[in-house]
Amino acid sequence: MSVPVVAVVGRPNVGKSTLLNRIVGRREAIVEERPGVTRDRKAVDAEWRGRPFIVMDTGGFIATEEGLDAEVSRQSVRAIEDADAVVMVVDVTVGVTTEDEQVAALLRGRDIPVFVVANKVDDTNRENDAWAFLSLGLGDPHPISALHGRRTGDFLDVLVDALPPEEDDADEGDEEREEILSVAIVGRPNVGKSTLFNKLDRAERSVVHDLAGTTRDTIDTVIETESGPVRILDTAGMRRRGKIDVSTEYYSVVRALRAIDSADVVLLVIDALIGVTHQDQRLAERASISGSPVVVLLNKWEAADADQRELVSEQVDDRLKFLPNAKVLKISALTGKGTHKIIDALLDTADTYHRRIPTAKVNEVLRQAQAHQPAPAGARVLYATQGATDPPTFTLFANRRLPPTYLRYLERKLREAFAMGDTPLKLRVRARRE
Repeated sequence: MSVPVVAVVGRPNVGKSTLLNRIVGRREAIVEERPGVTRDRKAVDAEWRGRPFIVMDTGGFIATEEGLDAEVSRQSVRAIEDADAVVMVVDVTVGVTTEDEQVAALLRGRDIPVFVVANKVDDTNRENDAWAFLSLGLGDPHPISALHGRRTGDFLDVLVDALPPEEDDADEGDEEREEILSVAIVGRPNVGKSTLFNKLDRAERSVVHDLAGTTRDTIDTVIETESGPVRILDTAGMRRRGKIDVSTEYYSVVRALRAIDSADVVLLVIDALIGVTHQDQRLAERASISGSPVVVLLNKWEAADADQRELVSEQVDDRLKFLPNAKVLKISALTGKGTHKIIDALLDTADTYHRRIPTAKVNEVLRQAQAHQPAPAGARVLYATQGATDPPTFTLFANRRLPPTYLRYLERKLREAFAMGDTPLKLRVRARRE
């Protein structure tokens, strides 16, 4: 990559996410005054003094061999291995801990720049305490306050000076990233979104654990396909509003909804062993309202018996009938069965989502449709044009108001003629008189 990656690591609750938010100048990572809020790796674009780089936030490192904490710690190790520079955050109000020493042991001797940032130095009285971290053997500590911004600019000056030289094609890379297809993976908690994300990413970037609500933030990565790069966003599981009683989970849901709104395609993951729930319906409605096409994934299909498979298929037809043309894939994120079809389905759906159809062809299809079945009460489309894409939006100029049933008929004819598949279509009618 032409843009260097800076990993932010350290034990829990030292201010890693606060520092990331300070660097990028907005609340990108979820921050709360208790350990364990960040669990996955999260990559965010940043810039300082005109130099772009990527900040990789990580969960807190905890020395343990099993359970969720161990998996979170392994994510920190993977971030270090992928990074061009590492920022180790420590808490000056606590001093050097055993876990600080264990993180430092992972970093010593690496052939990349490593910086110790002594956080929570809110005033000059705390600056001398930062020197205790010289014992970590990683050079002079940089005293800052991520919360208040104190001396963070001085540290960023040192950081960007140590990054690898910029490559000549950096600007071209920026343009390419802006055109990358964006795909959001959504679903209820514990339906297998992160397992699917890791299967697509092939790098186990998200923490996968049998505890509902493991993913707290929206995690994204870019994967290369035969048809070009695709950005995959793994979102937090969304519960009913009445069950969202923790501020961290509230912000997780806000970011997940933002991911849906910005995505080109939405992957709705449904647990085939449970079936289509009311919350699945709400998520599908939210994705549909955003205007993005939806691909439905029935996960854990291989574990369902024949009766359950029949029931789930009927529920999809009934409870998701407002997505009548959505592709439905039956997969196992755990074993990978059926997941090879996902990328092709995404690319095909996205191509239709961005398609622009010549005006002459649009009008020819509508003329034939009206000749075959005229509208009631003498209503007629005089002229039509595609006014927008994402999703394809057609403006119909009519002599009078068109009944909803006839509009659905015209939509079906347009969809069939141009192989629009599962992509949402919008028809806007401008009538001479009502």
